[in-house]
Amino acid sequence: MTEPRRLFIPVILGTPRKGRSSENVARFVFEQARRRPDIETDLVDIAAMNLPIDDAGEAVKDDQFSALAMRADALILVVPEYNHGYPGLLKHVLDSNLKEYIHKAVGICGVSAGGFGGARVIQNLLPVMRELGLVTIFWDGNFSNAQNLFVANGAITDGSYARRMDKFLAELVWMAKTLRHGRENIPLE
Repeated sequence: MTEPRRLFIPVILGTPRKGRSSENVARFVFEQARRRPDIETDLVDIAAMNLPIDDAGEAVKDDQFSALAMRADALILVVPEYNHGYPGLLKHVLDSNLKEYIHKAVGICGVSAGGFGGARVIQNLLPVMRELGLVTIFWDGNFSNAQNLFVANGAITDGSYARRMDKFLAELVWMAKTLRHGRENIPLE
């Protein structure tokens, strides 16, 4: 019996701001995903992307990001909450692709300085994910008081987040496998 093909699930850090607490969260989520034998992952920082902001459509595509999105079985977005919303550059990055996302799973990790763990940014992203053709999982990653969750070396101070990410990743893997089977075996009529 052949070993099943690993899922490719990149983690996307969705803000370019300096001093971002969400960077530690993204690294933590990336490490949790990397530990799973059924996941191949990569950490994508939108701050490192060079997308023009004065054009539209195919002209704004970053070829590397488009290839990554096309190859992906699912995506994990790590997104800070900015005044109940999401970062504009993340929206621009996501909007630069469409066919690359169709019928793929997405899990969202909200990051906030307050106690809601980015719940409002997740709520605001849900209609965007649907419009892009992504299928959201029902389990979110909520990281509250992110500025206090990590020590200087980047280690998380609360072990319960690892257990929460296990549940998040298990749901994302299930959805990614199910949707990959559908994309590969069930024609869209």
